[in-house]
Amino acid sequence: MKESLLAKKNRAGKIVALLKKAYPDAACSLNFRTPHQLLVATILSAQCTDERVNAVTPSLFEKYKSPFDFASADLSELENDIRSTGFFRNKAKAIKESSRLLEEKYRGKMPQTLEELTQLPGVGRKTASVVLGAAFGKAEGVVVDTHVARLSRRLGWTSHDDPLKIEQDLIKLIPRIDWIIIAHLLIDHGRAVCMARKPNCRGCLLSRLCPSANKFLKVSKN
Repeated sequence: MKESLLAKKNRAGKIVALLKKAYPDAACSLNFRTPHQLLVATILSAQCTDERVNAVTPSLFEKYKSPFDFASADLSELENDIRSTGFFRNKAKAIKESSRLLEEKYRGKMPQTLEELTQLPGVGRKTASVVLGAAFGKAEGVVVDTHVARLSRRLGWTSHDDPLKIEQDLIKLIPRIDWIIIAHLLIDHGRAVCMARKPNCRGCLLSRLCPSANKFLKVSKN
């Protein structure tokens, strides 16, 4: 029997409440002091762990202290500075060009709307939503990374693989007040319990609310 939207919303509310209790300190795991530093760190985090990014950014932010510094950087040198994060050529270009546009159009100030942020080179909805949520406390979208996508499918919140479609499904289920925190909660739970290859359903506080739990528990018994 197909779950109604109302039933799905009610179940989602119970799940969010449980996750908030389990992860009271859930927050963005990227280290930053300014909105622009968060933008740079988020660009670097594509196809890279937050731990690796946090290992790179202290010296990076000491060397480049402002959008102007990044915009003025020698591209080859910037590439070398971020090489260990992977895809460094594309990332360096995105950081340099987005910083240049910030200087030219916004005088180095970070815009605070999804529409404006996604006009910056190399900045998509996910990056823009991270910056708006973590730096400004503004909920204009839901961040969908690999953890959020995986757990959303397992929890029966979406059947999609496309991040934009997943985000649209989550927006229908999750109250706007929780749009920012839900990504952090799912990321923490995905790292600690609901791992990609072998989720710990037996030790999961969400197992009675998760339609995938029985399937994984049966697999683990066989």
